[in-house]
Amino acid sequence: MTLELFERRVAALAQLRVADPARPVLGAAAEHHLRRVLRARVGEEVVVTDGRGTWALCAVAEVGLAPLTGPARDPVPPESVLYLAPPRGERADWAIAKVTEVGVTRVVPLVAANLAWRFAGEARAKVLARWRRVAEEAAGQCRRTHDLVIDEPTTPAGVPDDVAVCELSSAATRDWRGVRAVAVGPEGGWAPGEWGGGRRRVSLGDTVLRSETAAVLAGALCVLAGAAPGFSLGPEEAR
Repeated sequence: MTLELFERRVAALAQLRVADPARPVLGAAAEHHLRRVLRARVGEEVVVTDGRGTWALCAVAEVGLAPLTGPARDPVPPESVLYLAPPRGERADWAIAKVTEVGVTRVVPLVAANLAWRFAGEARAKVLARWRRVAEEAAGQCRRTHDLVIDEPTTPAGVPDDVAVCELSSAATRDWRGVRAVAVGPEGGWAPGEWGGGRRRVSLGDTVLRSETAAVLAGALCVLAGAAPGFSLGPEEAR
């Protein structure tokens, strides 16, 4: 991507979802947002994407959008996975928006033993739908063209062995090298014996964080560890 194209993409009025960036057609909700909420003027530029890495620049027309560039494709980012014990309500929405912005590729809701609310049934379905909507909106804001994938929930027993666990303990290391997937617990912390022995424990520092703060920090560290394989939070002796 040229610098000029990058700057136009950043400066665009909005990023909107379409089925095919080569033939951009907005859905009713996106059309309403563009015309009524953003009050777009004819000729203003917007980005359109399919959420799978393909995007293009378009101009707002009297009716619909007029393509300005052919479709381009962003490379698939290195995988970074966050297993997250869901915080409540708006705190969870905030966390999902922020991990989308920092580049986490996948979130797996984690039904931990000390989860303070019943994440099941109709409530679970509504939360997952809301998270996916929040992630799509956050992707548009930060010009991300690969969707954050939000999986179906699992329990600690279903988490692969190579997933690290965030923990505030003397067993946790600041060395994040090779960590591409990490689990963040609920406000009440992990239950005794919830993870068993032998699993890698990683540190987020020496302060007690709220779960949504821990989620964003852990997600960002996973992204950095994937982008820079030698990345470490700090010297082990400083822990």
